[in-house]
Amino acid sequence: MNKDRFDISGMSCAACVANVEKAVEKLPGMQHAEVNLLTNSMMVQYDASQVTPQAIVDAVKRAGYAASLRETADKGASARMPAHDPIKAELAAMTVRLWVSLVFLVPLMAVSMGGMIGLPLPGFLDGVENAVSFALTQFLLCLPIVVVNRRYFFAGFRSLLHRTPNMDSLIALGSSAALVYGVVALYRIGWALGHGYPDVAAHYTHDLYFESAAMILTLITLGRTLEAISKGKTGAAIESLLNLAPRTALLIYDGVEQEIPLEAVKAGDILAVKPGAKIPVDGTVIDGVSAVDESALTGESLPVEKGPGDAVTGATLNTSGYFTMRADRVGEDTTLSRIIGLVEEASASKAPISQLADRISGIFVPVVIAIALLTFLAWFFMGHGLEFSLARAISVLIISCPCALGLATPVAIMVGTGRGAKEGILYKNAETLENLCRIDTVVLDKTGTVTEGRPQLTDIIAFNGEEDALLALAAGLESRSEHPLALAIMEEAKARRLIPVPVSDFAALSGLGLSGSTTDGPCIAGNQRLMQQHGIDLALAGDIPARLAREGKTPLYFAQDGQLAGIIAMADLPRQTSRAAVAALKARGLQVVMLTGDNAATGEAVRQTVGIDRVIAEVMPQEKDEAIRHLMDAGKKVVMVGDGINDAPALARADVGMAIGAGTDVAVESADVVLMKSDLADTVTAYDLSRATLHTIRMNLFWAFFYNIIGIPVAAGLLYPAFGLTLNPMIAAAAMSLSSVFVVVNALRLNLFQKSALPDMPVSEKGAVTRSPQPEKMVALISERKEMRMSSTKTLSIEGMNCGHCKASVEKALNALPGVRAEVDLEKKEARVVSDGQVSGEEMAKAVTDAGFEVKGVA
Repeated sequence: MNKDRFDISGMSCAACVANVEKAVEKLPGMQHAEVNLLTNSMMVQYDASQVTPQAIVDAVKRAGYAASLRETADKGASARMPAHDPIKAELAAMTVRLWVSLVFLVPLMAVSMGGMIGLPLPGFLDGVENAVSFALTQFLLCLPIVVVNRRYFFAGFRSLLHRTPNMDSLIALGSSAALVYGVVALYRIGWALGHGYPDVAAHYTHDLYFESAAMILTLITLGRTLEAISKGKTGAAIESLLNLAPRTALLIYDGVEQEIPLEAVKAGDILAVKPGAKIPVDGTVIDGVSAVDESALTGESLPVEKGPGDAVTGATLNTSGYFTMRADRVGEDTTLSRIIGLVEEASASKAPISQLADRISGIFVPVVIAIALLTFLAWFFMGHGLEFSLARAISVLIISCPCALGLATPVAIMVGTGRGAKEGILYKNAETLENLCRIDTVVLDKTGTVTEGRPQLTDIIAFNGEEDALLALAAGLESRSEHPLALAIMEEAKARRLIPVPVSDFAALSGLGLSGSTTDGPCIAGNQRLMQQHGIDLALAGDIPARLAREGKTPLYFAQDGQLAGIIAMADLPRQTSRAAVAALKARGLQVVMLTGDNAATGEAVRQTVGIDRVIAEVMPQEKDEAIRHLMDAGKKVVMVGDGINDAPALARADVGMAIGAGTDVAVESADVVLMKSDLADTVTAYDLSRATLHTIRMNLFWAFFYNIIGIPVAAGLLYPAFGLTLNPMIAAAAMSLSSVFVVVNALRLNLFQKSALPDMPVSEKGAVTRSPQPEKMVALISERKEMRMSSTKTLSIEGMNCGHCKASVEKALNALPGVRAEVDLEKKEARVVSDGQVSGEEMAKAVTDAGFEVKGVA
């Protein structure tokens, strides 16, 4: 199925939307058509073997509108910035029309109605004898207003001819009726004066309606102008995202920096990024160390340290050092472009709640025309005369224009999704907004969602000495390891200002741990199986390992010279906001469930720590989807929150899938909502914002329907027999315009949405895991170690890789080398290797060759 977006012009109301969708969906092979009045665009899904884009354009034209296929930009966010903004162009044209209308309307009203408030008329216009001049002057002052606003007549009558009447049809019919009646009255005045009937001439001087036609057109143009101003504000979020992208990049070519347009950057280019400059595209740091401010995209306030081998994101700000980078993802593939694409697509989509308005809009205008005709005939045959009957019919036509119905949903969705983007929350479509506020169960993946996703040191238990001595030994063993557990130990050792014990004969034992030698004898570190293999007596540990397991901690055993030296415990601790976020979700009446592949004891420890209602433990990756299905089969409306590849099926299965932004691309693509900040607290904000947006949509639809339900009977004169009240067509025009403005302004209130403060709750409690001291130092340690040890970067060109298994084999072979971290690009047939310089390119090539592949070159 193809998916394309078309620009549509000539639409003015919900009836236009219904007409275009109806015309397009009749085509063979058309799966779905969705028109957005606010953005004047249409998203279509169709079978390209049965229908072409040109056929879709022709169908729109047959319905009375203009259409063109929107070309897909391939240059990224900067290319999305339009050279000619249609909303601004519309506003400029509206403003000109409004001023011209006002310039002629003021003297017209002074001539036609000045006498009622005591304004004197010039002598050539005063008196019955000057009735022709009086009427002709009004006609001439009205004519420029009609000409400058002629698009209402062209569009309105064209729609009538195509049998697809819309709002412009109602305006054209109402104002044309007033104009025609005024011209007829002008001729009647001339005839009456020529035949000696001054009383008839005097009667028609009060029955011209030129000022009503002019006022109707002017007020509608005023309403459209205010509407265009408000529309411009609804797209502010997308515009602010567009402005994040830099316009140029510094390309390094033959050792020389040269500034090039951002659109000219290609994957693989080497770029320079200076302090204070924005990073142009997504890529990888090659040389240099800096701190990058990612708050514009992720909302994280603290700069993130970046060094060789680290990924950097386009549109983020380099705050300090100079570095060079390799461009990996450019154009539409960059993170910023994907974010903008998500926001644009969500803004252009429809919520299921809008279907009622769409169904009504499709028949609304023909029904209104029928009501206006019946109103005219009823009053005329009841003996109230042509003038009274015509005024009532015109009022019905004008007040019933369904602008508010067409704008009720899209403006709220655009503002709501834009507000979410500013908070780092990306909704993929409007249906997600509606579904999210209906969920009753939140399912959380544990690792990386509820917890930090990286282990931290929690306990040091020394059996044959001091804690510091055990920690110094552990730091010596772990100093050459890249394992996350090693980072936690090194961070704690540095915090205590300990000098690692020198270790020689270092070896990494796959699946078991590490080994080495010190001046006091051989030493090992690892799991219980490693200790048993080396005959280490674990009786000294007693029930400590079991207790640690119950608390959700992982024990790491250390032995020296054949004796158990101690245990250092690690835990993947809950995020700082997890407990408060769970409490906030439960306060909103939601049940919170956690899925984990860990054992039941670890899962239960985390559940108690964070305050989750229920845990489903020992769930294999392929079983997560099944767990979600069981909850849904039990009648639950489920949102799944996860970050890993193994979460993707569950994210797709749930009523709403929510991906932590720092997770994998697969998880993000499978989700309906993306949390860019990787903060569980944003789950609460996403839920609250969806409720606020749906509340605004419901309010807009209520007022749009209520306005017409009340307005049409009043305009038709329903209150006249009992109370003598009628609705002047000019008042009807003002009311109609203000109803549209009200809907847009009401939606703009979503920009004032503020996320709720989370309850002030500690992360830990008695009996639960506790955070190791000074965890923030780990970031500095990681950066420092990268700067010192990851100074060598090589690229290996490899032949013979054909599948994911080949990629995994090469990565395994390279990563087994000491101090080496490798990533393989299967498509480019190359491996990028970052090392501490201790392993040569020849050794890397040999490792790949031994794995069964051919190395073509090392760069």
